[in-house]
Amino acid sequence: MSRIAMTVGEGFEDSELRVPYDRLREAGHEVVLVGIEAGSVLHGKQGDEEVTVEQAAATARAEDFDALVIPGGHGPDHIRTDADMVRLTRDLVSSGKTVGAICHGPQLLIEADAVRGRTLTSWPSVRTDLINAGAEWVDEAVVQDVNLVTSRKPADLDAFCDALLARL
Repeated sequence: MSRIAMTVGEGFEDSELRVPYDRLREAGHEVVLVGIEAGSVLHGKQGDEEVTVEQAAATARAEDFDALVIPGGHGPDHIRTDADMVRLTRDLVSSGKTVGAICHGPQLLIEADAVRGRTLTSWPSVRTDLINAGAEWVDEAVVQDVNLVTSRKPADLDAFCDALLARL
């Protein structure tokens, strides 16, 4: 089975972390919560979830993972200024491994300069950022472009998870 890095930052969207995390684990995959500081406790923006970072981005390497999942909420905005988080994201995208991002998750892809010439979707407020970074934005539940899988919002989670699982 696959080993999957899931980025996490304070204020992540609770369901966008929990649902893919549980679905991936139920399918037999290992999911590692990667954040800025190992051992830090982070909270979902809805107040329903509390998680502990299992591995610091500084020690994470693309070759140690088969895929990456970026939940949305405020988390991506908090972690996209961390050089190690950006490096890990860039390395996983450029390696051709599956990278999923939902809602505000593409903010981290933008910071990693991984969207130019690609077609993605996101939460509507990220649309202009994606276009300005060279992506084509579409309003669809799931968009797959080479190794990128993107979705818009919590209502798209089933389709998002199905697309990720089909690729692993």
